[in-house]
Amino acid sequence: MKENSLDEPAKTETSDSSTKPPSQLSRRTFLGNIATVGIATTATSLLQVGELDAQQVHQPTTDVAEAPSTSTGTVPVALKINGQTKNLQIEPRVTLLDALREHLGLFGTKKGCDHGQCGACTVHINGRRVNSCLTFAIMHQGDEITTVEGLAKNGELHPMQAAFLEHDAFQCGYCTSGQIMSAVALLKEPCGKDDDAIRECMSGNICRCGAYTNIVAAVRSVRGGA
Repeated sequence: MKENSLDEPAKTETSDSSTKPPSQLSRRTFLGNIATVGIATTATSLLQVGELDAQQVHQPTTDVAEAPSTSTGTVPVALKINGQTKNLQIEPRVTLLDALREHLGLFGTKKGCDHGQCGACTVHINGRRVNSCLTFAIMHQGDEITTVEGLAKNGELHPMQAAFLEHDAFQCGYCTSGQIMSAVALLKEPCGKDDDAIRECMSGNICRCGAYTNIVAAVRSVRGGA
């Protein structure tokens, strides 16, 4: 009886030990599978993101390579400036001011307000003064355009340029080229002889430094009014 009682517990222990390991191994295997699937899923997602990033990085390069050239939308424009014909390839909306400064490097013509209010961008078109910021370059093909760089002849300053120097008719100098261009045009315009008439004819040019007295004196001296 004792042997039987001892054998039964032994069988029970054997039975328990034979059933537990499979359960424990199955749980570990299950958890391991989950971890494996999770890692695989994460890796796949990362690979997909990497591929998308690579496509996005590569796409702009393709776009740039296929982008239209910068000349698209431009037209040929021939301008006669200071006696020389300049051929440009520009957009139709480019102002004469920007054509002079940005495309031809004639920086004597200044960009002040860019709204036709200060006169710093004044040039001559067929002998008449014009605010170059208010007109398109394409409109003046075949016209005679003169900038401040074209006033001097054979190395000699124009009399108005010399008068501005003699009378100190400038301070910072930013408006000076426009002032001189207007003053030169004034010489051929119907303008009274007195100082008030000169001020009226020069009213389209603003001097922020306030050198108006000397500007009037310079214009008067060239006109023969001492």
